[in-house]
Amino acid sequence: MSVSILGPTFQDLATNVNRNISSLSLIFVGRAFGFLSGSVIGGILYDLMNNFLILGVSTLAATVGLYLVPLCRRAVLLIVMMSVFGVSAGTLDTGGNVLILALWGDKGAPHMQALHFSFALGAFLAPLLAKLALGPTASAGNYTELELHLPTLNQSSEVDSGPLFGVPENLNLLWAYAVIGAYVFVVSFFLFALFFKKSSRWEKAKMSTRTSKKATYHHSLLCLLFVFFFFYVGAEVTYGSYVFSFATTHVGMEESEAAGLNSIFWGTFAACRGLAIFFATCLRPGTMIVLSNIGSLASSLFLVLFDKSPISLWVATSVYGASMATTFPSGVSWIEQYTTIHGKSAAFFVVGGTLGEMAIPAIIGFLQGQYPDLPIILYTCFGSAIFTAVLFPVMYKLATWPLARQRKEHRKSEDQRALLSYLGLNDYEDANEDEDTEKWNEMDFEVVIEASRNSVMEPALEVSSQFLADSRVPEASPLKTGSSSVEHLAGNQSGRACP
Repeated sequence: MSVSILGPTFQDLATNVNRNISSLSLIFVGRAFGFLSGSVIGGILYDLMNNFLILGVSTLAATVGLYLVPLCRRAVLLIVMMSVFGVSAGTLDTGGNVLILALWGDKGAPHMQALHFSFALGAFLAPLLAKLALGPTASAGNYTELELHLPTLNQSSEVDSGPLFGVPENLNLLWAYAVIGAYVFVVSFFLFALFFKKSSRWEKAKMSTRTSKKATYHHSLLCLLFVFFFFYVGAEVTYGSYVFSFATTHVGMEESEAAGLNSIFWGTFAACRGLAIFFATCLRPGTMIVLSNIGSLASSLFLVLFDKSPISLWVATSVYGASMATTFPSGVSWIEQYTTIHGKSAAFFVVGGTLGEMAIPAIIGFLQGQYPDLPIILYTCFGSAIFTAVLFPVMYKLATWPLARQRKEHRKSEDQRALLSYLGLNDYEDANEDEDTEKWNEMDFEVVIEASRNSVMEPALEVSSQFLADSRVPEASPLKTGSSSVEHLAGNQSGRACP
């Protein structure tokens, strides 16, 4: 809620500092860099300090920022305040993922989905709260910094003057931020209570219950997940940011219909994150990622093929929002199954998502301005869906290949032990294991297995050959047949006296 409230109150904040919307766009850049810095700083601190303490301090700092933002009377001060607020928001984002993994490990998929459902729910409720507080003139959509085409409210370019802080003319703006700030303050109180209550037991439980594991290609997996989240989050924010302007300019929808289209995207996004809490109890994270990739790929392809159809836009937008909902939390839960994620690792892929959120919408906004007749937004979403659908099998193979190799070697070792025991070499387990392994190498076992196979197959072949020979002998010479058969069997028995 604290992050999403900026979009629908942006015009009022610009009026409060006597600026127009275009000249105040740096507020979003400052918040994004603050969020990026907070993710990195938080990732380092979570490995060194108590997680509840860091979360409590971050929420308390967010509370202070929420109360000060509507009081800022200068643009520079507002940008700085938003940057500081971004630091606390980035720390909270990384800390939430780290805390879930520290408490439940690879069993925490439903809890991870619940955490990210709270993100989507807050983003959905914030514009509604702004509409209630600011009146019908406030937008109910989730518009962002990229929609700079809106009419400006104040064309003044005068240098900032006057006091640094002051009560805004629109008191409803202050109430909107004050309500969210009060809620965040209550949350910080509970986090501090957990810190004082469990500060000592938390560290002991954290060390004893969570077994640390590290994949063979730990760093490669993190880098691939960084790229995966870069394109996923970039596509999500791009579509959510531009769907309103795309619907009005490219499809020809009315503004009210376009606002409803924007709401349906975030509404299905939040609803499916809520349902994913229950799906995560019976589906593995990898399965949910595959289903999400299939839905994103199909819906984005449908958008590209029928980009002029309003009905197709409504249907595909709903499916696309639902498909994008579970990818990020499922990705975090998925990688925890193969390698332990600590603060720095979590910060690394959160930074990947944040960079995608910053870079891809900015690039697409520039390209869309250069080629207004082309649905660059839809092409971007379709290309990102293809990339993530191809990248995840690569990550899965990289994560599971060492495990499959270990299982194969383990089965081979068990077969070797069983064969040695069958051959009477029971002292194998009592002797030095490394030396015996060197003696009984793969070629030795192939020879033993081949010899055992021949010893088993030879009697069966001889009996079969004898049966065929008996069937071809004439009935007139039974004595000869019998004597020759006896001699043949006797010869074979003498030949097998010393196998």
